[in-house]
Amino acid sequence: MTVSADVVKELREKTGAGLMDCKRALSECNGDMEKAIDVLRQKGLASAAKKSGRTASQGLVASYIHMDKIGVMVEINCETDFVAKTDDFRGLVKDVAMHIAAANPQYVTREEVPADTLEREKEIYKAQVTNKPPQVVDKIVEGKLDKFFSDMCLLDQVFVKDPEGKKKIKDLLTETIAKVGENIVIRRFTRYQLGEGLAKVEAC
Repeated sequence: MTVSADVVKELREKTGAGLMDCKRALSECNGDMEKAIDVLRQKGLASAAKKSGRTASQGLVASYIHMDKIGVMVEINCETDFVAKTDDFRGLVKDVAMHIAAANPQYVTREEVPADTLEREKEIYKAQVTNKPPQVVDKIVEGKLDKFFSDMCLLDQVFVKDPEGKKKIKDLLTETIAKVGENIVIRRFTRYQLGEGLAKVEAC
């Protein structure tokens, strides 16, 4: 089917995908915007998966300061210095640093969560469920753990700038990998909040 230039432009703005990719996706989906977005996301995931094993040793260390109260430093790696200088990569780094300031994750990935922390969370969740069959308890605990990961792990958090509240940081990462054609890894971050950890002295 013939797809109008305005619809293609709208899809490009929403996904950041190339012109021909947007045209093909819309044609495949008979002009359905949401289905075309899904197709492009699936292609992006496949492309990102192929690149995930490649070494990423270049990149940027960036900082973000919010209202002189919260500071973030983040290291994000890519494969080449060329990509590290692109607007797409720098925009990703800036967005991730700002997101960390706002969302306060504790880990980059769920694999970084210590085993003893996970066990403690599981025991708490199990204690909250009573009079249920074991298989039901396991299912509930699994759901609560997913919520824990989405609260605590950067890649599982919903991107604070996504107006629809659906895009996670790992989706943002995948989209950028698809755009720049290189593996990208969020390596580490540090977040400081003014007065954090200090005991507050109450006035008499």
